[in-house]
Formats: sequence, structure tokens, C-alpha cells
Amino acid sequence: MSDRYRENQPLDTVENEIELGVLWRGIRRRLPIILALTFLIGLLTYFWSRSQPRVYEASSSLITVRPADGVVGATLLPASPLPVGALDEALRGSTVVGSVISALNSSQLALTTKKELVKALQFELQSSKISTIGLTSQLDQGGNGVYTITGQAPSAQSARVLTNLTTQALLNWDENRALLSVQRALKVQRSQLAEIDQQLNAAGLPDLERQTLITTRALTQRNLAQTSILAQATTGSLSLVSPAIEPLNPIAPKPTRNAILASLLTLLLGLGIAALLTVTDRTIRSEEDLLTFGLPTLGMIPRLRKRDIVLMGIVRAARQAGLYEAIGFLRVNLLSNMDTHQGKCIMVSSTAPGEGKSSLTATLADGMASSGQRVLIIDADLRRGTQQDVWNKYQRQHEWQQLVGEGGARNLQEALRDPENVQVIEAEPNVYLLPAGPGLHDSLTLLNRSDLGEIFKRWGENYSIVLIDSPPLLALADGLVLGRHVDGVILVTEAGQTTLQAVKQVMRRTKEAKVPMMGFVLNKMTQSSREGYGYGQNYSYATRVTEGS
Repeated sequence: MSDRYRENQPLDTVENEIELGVLWRGIRRRLPIILALTFLIGLLTYFWSRSQPRVYEASSSLITVRPADGVVGATLLPASPLPVGALDEALRGSTVVGSVISALNSSQLALTTKKELVKALQFELQSSKISTIGLTSQLDQGGNGVYTITGQAPSAQSARVLTNLTTQALLNWDENRALLSVQRALKVQRSQLAEIDQQLNAAGLPDLERQTLITTRALTQRNLAQTSILAQATTGSLSLVSPAIEPLNPIAPKPTRNAILASLLTLLLGLGIAALLTVTDRTIRSEEDLLTFGLPTLGMIPRLRKRDIVLMGIVRAARQAGLYEAIGFLRVNLLSNMDTHQGKCIMVSSTAPGEGKSSLTATLADGMASSGQRVLIIDADLRRGTQQDVWNKYQRQHEWQQLVGEGGARNLQEALRDPENVQVIEAEPNVYLLPAGPGLHDSLTLLNRSDLGEIFKRWGENYSIVLIDSPPLLALADGLVLGRHVDGVILVTEAGQTTLQAVKQVMRRTKEAKVPMMGFVLNKMTQSSREGYGYGQNYSYATRVTEGS
């Protein structure tokens, strides 16, 4: 058949072109689950928020203005202005918070409310994270502006009381801060007066010096009196603008807002996880994923139940599960593609073991036989043939029929040594099987012969189609050797297991080997993990339930 790749573009370029498409399909595939989780989490958040206790917030305002510069008696300095951030630090300190706690204990609030607020403030003070009361400021470059004090409590009344108590505690702290300079001046002046009195009491003091000390003492007494008067009238740089009032509505909880935010976060997180899974997983899950490679998807086969396969075998299980419609589509697509090619020898392979190529070969042969076509199955997996086991599960008693010549070989290994005398098993009416034979390590020795295509053609003269069950293309070179001698190759991929990278490698290898690829079959159309057997150097079995190699 003609090469059906996109000849003008390498596979890397084609894959990059549809990267966004692959990403969108991965997200769209998981979108119903994401939307369901989004709705559920939003609903749970809404009811959870409604069950939370209400929180009310009240606020009051203070104004600050820098005082005018001036001195009294050369010893009194005006109260220093509040540095930026000083009031906020004071609110977080033990002096202000302690005053608020003491005031709360003496307030008229309900006992339970007082205990709750006091406990919260004590904990926040110890952890240095004050949140029950707060402070924001709007100051100009000169330090003048407005401070807003807030308080949060479980009721509107307690929020107002807490905020006003906090405001009063800040005013008291600022007034005490302002009095510090006056108190220092009083202390200095009293010390000066005591020193003068001590000098006046000294014996032998000259009259002029005594007169000077008396004058200085009078001036110091006058300054002390002025400072004492000023201490009574001194206030801080803060003034109350508006006290707190009881708020009408709580600030929390807000069920609708919280539900919307939780839903948006869940949606974004779900989309991100879906995108990450798509990028990291990159397995084939739908026909669209295979469009990258420019070949048709000939069929999509649903997965059979493992229990049915174990009890009845793949052929009977496929019949009872109603796979004939899916197999029918595959048969029609296969025959329509074969119309453009000379010959009837089709190889069925996969990227790796366990993807269902042997099962598909058997069910496809059974479907074709039911429509009156004679089918010859050649099990070319010389290292681990499974076709005879598949058909033995269907029927134990088989008759041997002559394929060519007289007597002769009864498996592919012997038939390749003597291709003129070969017998096959009549697995069922119109289905004939040439088994692979016992496991053979050096299989390439038999397969590497130039007349292999002619042998297949001669064996298939009396049959409508020859189906060759080959080893996986990424596991052994046998499949590439066989593929050069057939009319077309069907690549079986397992939904949710076969990766795009594996198919990409197969396409590159088959293109280099000039293997005529016909298309894909998407097998086991459900997400399920399945153990397989390994094609390694020893080609050994692994524990698994056989569903086709």
C-alpha cells in the first residue's frame, strides 16, 4: 500500500501542531468530573460558611496634627510628633492591649462575650498576631492625617464597645507619651530648685552670690509652677473624630462569596490538574488522539469483562458481549482499505505486549468467517505464540487440514523450513490456524528470508484473507521483518494504556523500514490497568490473566 504519512512534515512537527488540541481533549475528557467537584465543593462551602458564627466589625476615627514648636523656661520641650507606624506598634503592645483587656473586664457586656474577647486578645498578644482589633492610617508627608480603629466581635454591641475601648486606650497611651516630656521638665526643675536651696544654706556665702541665687530660685519656682500648670493641660497629638457605632450587618461569614471563591478555585485547580495529567500521561484515549499520525482509525473495540474471557474464552465472550457491531465496522473499513491494494495478507501488531492484538486477530477472523469468508490465521509470534491457546479455549477438539502439499509441518517454525507441505487447524468453520510452535529465541533466523512474501501469498491462495499475528513492533524486530512482506499492517492500541510516544516511535520505525501501515484499532475502550508479559532477552512470562498478547 502507499505510505499514508504526512510526507511533507516530520512526525515531531505534526505532533507539535496539535499539542494544544491534545491538551484540550484531555481537559474536556475530565471536564464532567471537574464540574461536578466544583459544584459539590461550592455547595459544601456555602453550608459550612452559614454554620460559622457571625462576626461584626465597628470602626472609629482619630486625627493627628503635629504640635507647634516652643519651649517653656528653656527646659520644657513640646511633645514629639508620632512617627509613622508608632501607633500601630503601640496597638500591638502589651500596654494598649492590656488596657483594653482591663476595660473589657469592667464593661457591661455579657460574661460569655467578655470571656471570649479577653481570651482572643490574650492569645493574639502572646502570638504577636493582633487581629481582633486593627488600625489603618491615611497620613500626609507631614505626619498629619486620620487613623481608623476597628474591632471585631460576635455581636454588634460588643464590636462597638471593643472599638471604643481600644480608641480610648490609644488616646490614653498618646497622652501619657505627651506627658513624658513635661514630667522630665518637672523633675529637672525640682532638681535645680533643690540645688539652689542647698547652696543658699551654705555658710559664708557672699552677699552678691546669695542675691543671685535668690533671683535664680525665684525664676526656677516660677518655671516649676508654669510647668505644673502645663502638665494639667497637656494632651497628646491624637484627637477623637468619631466614636464607633453598632454595625448593622456582619462582615462574616459570607456564604455566597465563599462558595463562589471556592468553586472558582476548585475549577482552576481541576483544570490545572487535568492539563498536567494530559501533558504527563499522554496516553491514547480516543480516536482524536490518533489523528496526529495521518492514518485512519479502522475500528474501536470495547473492552470485554475479564470474568467472561476467563470462563468462555475471547471468541465466545466477544459473541455474547455483542462485539459484532464493532468488529463489523472494523471488517468493513479493512476491506474498503484493501480495495486499493494488491493482496490479502494483513498483519496485526501493537506497540507493546498486552494491548490485545492476538484477541483482536481471533475476533476479527471469527467475524469475517461468519460473513462467509475463509480466513487463515498465521501466528508469527515465534517466541510466544498465543493463537492456539485462544482457540483451544473456544473448542478443544480440532481437525487438521492440508494447507499445501501432503502432510508436513503443523506450526510456523516447521512450515518455514518446509513451506511446500503444511497443515493447519480448522479452528471453526472458515477459520484456519497455523500455530507458532514452541518458543524460539532466535526467531529472526527463520523470518529473514527474501521469499517470505511469496510463501504467504501461496499459503493464502484459497483464502479470502490471511491474518498474521506478529510480535509487538517496539519489543522485537520480528514485526518489522514480517511487515515488509504483507499488504498492510494494522496497529492495535489500548485505550488509556498505549502512549502517543510509543505510537510515534512505531510510526518512525515502520516508515524507515518501509512497512505499509493501514491504520489503527483502538482496543479496550475503557480505562483499566492490565498486567502484561514482557518481551525481554529471555522473553519470559509474567503473572497475568490472558486477554491476548
